[in-house]
Amino acid sequence: MRLLMPTRSREKKIIQAWMETSRRGVVELAADWKARAMPPLSLGADGPRMATLLKIPEFLFARRSGYHVGVKGEIFFYLWLDQHRQLREPGVTVYLAGDFNNWQHAVGSDEWRMHLTRLDGADVFMWCGRAERFFGAPPMRFKFVTGGHVWLPVPYDAPNAARDDAGNVNFQIIPERTGRHLFAFTLDEPVDLSADIRVRWQNEDGVTLRPGEYFFRQQSDVALGAIVLQGETLFRIFAPRASRVELCLCNDLAYENSPHRYPLSRRDDGVWEVALEQELTGWYYWYHIDGPKNELGRFDPAQRILDPYALATVDRMGPGVVVDLGRWPKPDRSFRTPAWQDLVIAEAHVRDLTARAPIKLADEERRGFTGLRKWVESEEFYLHQLGVNAVELQPVQEFDNREMTEYHWGYMTCNYFSPESSYALQPSQASGVREFQDLVKAFHKRGMAVILDVVYNHVGDPAHLLMVDQYYYFHQDRDGTLSNWSGCGNDLRADAAMARRLITDSCRFMVERYGVDGFRFDLAELLGVDVLREIELELKRVKPDVILIAEPWSFRGHIAGELRDTGWASWNDGYRNFLRDYVRGGGTHETYEYFLKGSPWHFAKWPAQTVNYTESHDDRAWLDVITENPNNDGATPTANDRRRTHLMAAVLFMSVGIPMLSAGQDFLRSKGGVNNTYQRGDLNALDYRRIRRFPATHEYFADWIAFRLGDSGRLLRHYSRASDGFFRFFFANGSGAAVTLYNADHSLGRERLLFAVNPSPHDVDMEIPEDVAAGKWLQLADQEHFFHGRGVRFGMPVASRMQFPPLSCALWIDEGAGKR
Repeated sequence: MRLLMPTRSREKKIIQAWMETSRRGVVELAADWKARAMPPLSLGADGPRMATLLKIPEFLFARRSGYHVGVKGEIFFYLWLDQHRQLREPGVTVYLAGDFNNWQHAVGSDEWRMHLTRLDGADVFMWCGRAERFFGAPPMRFKFVTGGHVWLPVPYDAPNAARDDAGNVNFQIIPERTGRHLFAFTLDEPVDLSADIRVRWQNEDGVTLRPGEYFFRQQSDVALGAIVLQGETLFRIFAPRASRVELCLCNDLAYENSPHRYPLSRRDDGVWEVALEQELTGWYYWYHIDGPKNELGRFDPAQRILDPYALATVDRMGPGVVVDLGRWPKPDRSFRTPAWQDLVIAEAHVRDLTARAPIKLADEERRGFTGLRKWVESEEFYLHQLGVNAVELQPVQEFDNREMTEYHWGYMTCNYFSPESSYALQPSQASGVREFQDLVKAFHKRGMAVILDVVYNHVGDPAHLLMVDQYYYFHQDRDGTLSNWSGCGNDLRADAAMARRLITDSCRFMVERYGVDGFRFDLAELLGVDVLREIELELKRVKPDVILIAEPWSFRGHIAGELRDTGWASWNDGYRNFLRDYVRGGGTHETYEYFLKGSPWHFAKWPAQTVNYTESHDDRAWLDVITENPNNDGATPTANDRRRTHLMAAVLFMSVGIPMLSAGQDFLRSKGGVNNTYQRGDLNALDYRRIRRFPATHEYFADWIAFRLGDSGRLLRHYSRASDGFFRFFFANGSGAAVTLYNADHSLGRERLLFAVNPSPHDVDMEIPEDVAAGKWLQLADQEHFFHGRGVRFGMPVASRMQFPPLSCALWIDEGAGKR
């Protein structure tokens, strides 16, 4: 089954029209125009006059659609190298594949190989042939693929993009539109972006004239938000298509319905501003914005809009609170962020950590920053006892919970600068600003870096940015339907200049004003590699050691491979899936080796580029995935559930990369088998009583973390890729059991580690090479505990023939290392 693009009828003469610059536009017709005279196009009686109207060369259509048809009946397929930098590498081959040649069969075929050439001053891959074989009903689909079977993505906004029922996006060949349906026009005066202009065919209603790519490059470098200066307060907001912007102010929430109102003036850079001769710290403010009434926007002069740059807000609706940065002390810079290869991360939620914390707290403190800060400062603080050196907090920027007590994961952000109001004791007084700063400081005193989970790929409800300018800030089709690759109803147009600035400004602000150490970007694929590169560059100017982690996928695709040449690490979903399977007897020897080495061939170019994890907030808890109990309910784990969790911990901490736990894994946290718990505070709150119920498991995790961060753990914490001889792997026949020798070539000194694991439910016999067995091995741990220098009554000596019990593991160190 194919889900095809709707084919426009020939009666609708115009499909779409857009401006390429402020004076030059393009009109796309529903079908090729074959008459000699120009089509009867205009901008209406009240619109600007077209100074010129000319046909566009056919090959320019191919830049967006991948093909065009020449006047002699030949079809040309083009792929521009400036859109795919990786194709410039030596030896790269590209093939044309589609319905007409059975897709995969095109790879390696001389008939379908594309050839490098020059076109209009640019390097392109080209294929040419007779057109009639490519025309059909339904329209034939095609794509470009490298000789290494890498399928090149189709731009989501290509005019002939089509998604099938399997989620694949391909180009389509539309016989009635082959390149002779595009016309360019010029205007005598720059177009007014705030006007509703339509391109018409004679007297028909026509289509809305959209701003093109030049519009999304429009930007400003001036400070935005509510800026308190000496003797005045300056208000600025970027609203490039607005026809009117009004500021509303009050000094008491009782007067919200009768605020002071001030019109803003527009600057040439799309920013609106007004300066008021008073320092308005603590006042409340919001905007009303009006603009063109068409499918490209949601301008509503009655809608209250929270300033995207508000530093504090009363709640998700607003109003914003004016904050004077001059009265706000900068954070202590004495904390040293751990090197990436030294990180051990725990993902956690503010309320999950605090709700049942075993310390005395007021009810309102358990809901947010202050309660968590007091828990962090306690000697019994759970994550301190566990030993991690970094916490990854689920979103703490203002999100769209409806009331203070409502539990929410926070992945529906409404403002990127304001700390979540429901986590503050007095949000109307902007208390969250100081409370969150104090929380970060408390974590730092505990020796823990603070990584924020941030959501820049979509926004929550109300979507204030939609009201500022839907078209500028969000991806949408020509009818105004919002793109939804996030699954949350809207996708931010992160490559728009001021959207990129909004992201980098908010991250920079969190670093400079709150002292956070890094970020984990939710659904980072939707931002795109180029935007992520720019974010990295900007943030490293502020904090060279900033931690940057991407969730490298969305419903649209996966970019971990493309991030290999950046300074971003990525959540490794492949590792998660592998280890869930491996402890239950699945997986292969090859995948075991690949993931223990740090996913070096396709995922991570350098060791700390993979974040290895087996559970995150999303989906079921680890224990509920692997439990032997029915209904995925691991609340009462079996002995094997517990043993498999120990194996997971051992493999996780013996793997190259950054290990990440989900808070509670160490005490066998369960959510009762429930899959999606984003509003289930009752299931997510950490039940610390389970530490007493499963103390050995909690201690086992803590011991592994201590070992990982200790001196001998340097053999696992790699800054650069290990030498070819660093690892040696030995596998059992017919089983996933494995023995791994670390530092086999002594490239990191004389000390060596030997790690064995048997995930199968039966004994496994293995042969160990004599040169390995001859080492002076001291056992450090097994599947139940670390020995901590105690006598090992039932330890397992390393020998040339060894038998490993079911669901077991063991760790040894070469104790003779320092004597050689």
